Amino acid sequence: MFWGVGTKRSNQQDLFNAMGSMYATVLFMGVQNSSSVQPVVAVERTVFYRERAAHMYSPLPYALGQVGIELPYIFVQSIIYGVLVYAMIGFEWTAAKFFWYLFFMYFTLSYYTFYGMMSVGLTPSYNMASVISTAFYAIWNLFSGFIIPRTRIPIWWRWYYWVCPVAWTLYGLVASQFGDITDTFDNGVRVSDFVESYFGYHHDFLWVVAVVVVSFAVLFAFLFGLSIKMFNFQKR
Repeated sequence: MFWGVGTKRSNQQDLFNAMGSMYATVLFMGVQNSSSVQPVVAVERTVFYRERAAHMYSPLPYALGQVGIELPYIFVQSIIYGVLVYAMIGFEWTAAKFFWYLFFMYFTLSYYTFYGMMSVGLTPSYNMASVISTAFYAIWNLFSGFIIPRTRIPIWWRWYYWVCPVAWTLYGLVASQFGDITDTFDNGVRVSDFVESYFGYHHDFLWVVAVVVVSFAVLFAFLFGLSIKMFNFQKR
């Protein structure tokens, strides 16, 4: 579907197509990661309750172990996906752009995975966690900046754009790949100028975006650990 779209820059639609490949990946792979980890965490939490009662497990080391074991799996997933898809879509083969692509994909899949773990930790059952997570997936989708760019979101709703993790991911992916492109469309507008005026993405803001995306992963992992320590939904 997206074969070679990264090399096409004749009009704005070509840029939308390239951004669509990023949007589809972030949404579907992220939700899949989050959904697949939830039943595992729910089952293991039951085991943790038993072992904690026997004074065998401590909450924070257990949570740290749960988070840490996911990191190498996500890294392998990001490498396999990134190398194959980056080449097939045809993004620019520079070390910086390839690094940024893998960076944002890795931490995006990380915060989705940790969000799934956090939602289980904060709710009494896997079913409730799944329902609540689905509601937030829909809201993240709406405010991601793809369906409606930030510049066109009503001002009283923009606050949710800035707290939406997916919006920051798309910001980083698009700005890193197209924010410094000086080629022009058929109408004479530079790619970088269009990215800045239409989406509000600034290439100079890339390091801030990177810090925010990492912060979301750390925040969700921290809240998972805190929920394991603070809440006990076990019924006698």
